[in-house]
Amino acid sequence: MSAKPSLNVFLCAPRGFCAGVVRAIDIVEHALHKFGAPVYVRHEIVHNRYVVEGLKRKGAIFVEELDEVPDNGAPVVFSAHGVPKAVPAEAEQRNLLAIDATCPLVTKVHREAEIHFRRDRKIILVGHKGHPEVIGTMGQLPESAVTLVESAEDVAALPFTTDDPLAFVTQTTLSVDDMAAVVNALKARFPQIVGPHRQDICYATTNRQEAVKEIAHKVDAFIVVGSPNSSNSQRLKEVAERNGCRSAQLVLRASDIDWSQLQDIRSLGVTAGASAPEILVEEILAAVGEKYELVIDTVTTATEDVSFPLPRNLREKVA
Repeated sequence: MSAKPSLNVFLCAPRGFCAGVVRAIDIVEHALHKFGAPVYVRHEIVHNRYVVEGLKRKGAIFVEELDEVPDNGAPVVFSAHGVPKAVPAEAEQRNLLAIDATCPLVTKVHREAEIHFRRDRKIILVGHKGHPEVIGTMGQLPESAVTLVESAEDVAALPFTTDDPLAFVTQTTLSVDDMAAVVNALKARFPQIVGPHRQDICYATTNRQEAVKEIAHKVDAFIVVGSPNSSNSQRLKEVAERNGCRSAQLVLRASDIDWSQLQDIRSLGVTAGASAPEILVEEILAAVGEKYELVIDTVTTATEDVSFPLPRNLREKVA
């Protein structure tokens, strides 16, 4: 008989890698296989230090700007978060071999913004200031064409009138509930505002948040596996706390666990952000399993079968 106390673990499904992250990592690995090291990557390909360090060991070199990339013919990959138009323009001007790993769902938001701009609408972007995806989306259009709002309070301060032609788009990794509050404020103040035909928050963000909501009120504590700079992972922690879990923590590795939050618990929820690999979930469960006798129950709220093809230029090279 085990001397360890029993712990019911509710494992969220879906969790972990989304199709956009899988595609982005595959792009770097295919480029390394085809062209050899080094392959340069502008910004972290996805927001997960474990993934980035693994690609570094294979020969990827991560840079923040293109001026760090030498003119030696090595490929340069743009991250899944998307980049301002000035970045591929600079790459083309320098004759760099550019490979775009922007998630297709982020590209969809870029195209929406461009269409609104061509129709002479003033564009409002709901998102988090400074996030690479927001920088990339705002960078699709001339400066001042897009106005960023982060909250309903920001909506109240907007300088527009109800007569202005307005449209909104959103960051793909927001809290579904937070986004709804801001969008409701926009629609209340500007009844004629035009929005996306389908919401911009991606399927993976929505599905992972719904899975957390399903079990948050049933558990004593929650662990979200992911990086601190991952927007969708941070949102999962917030969703757990807002939906009845008194203690939630975001951890990248087992060494990051705050064990004081797990004392005397009888139930634990576990999920992973869209850029966190399953091997880290297994590492976390193994660490918890050293202290508790685990009874694991997987709670499935959606089934995902989404996949995205590689960029055409890399697809042709690989073929």
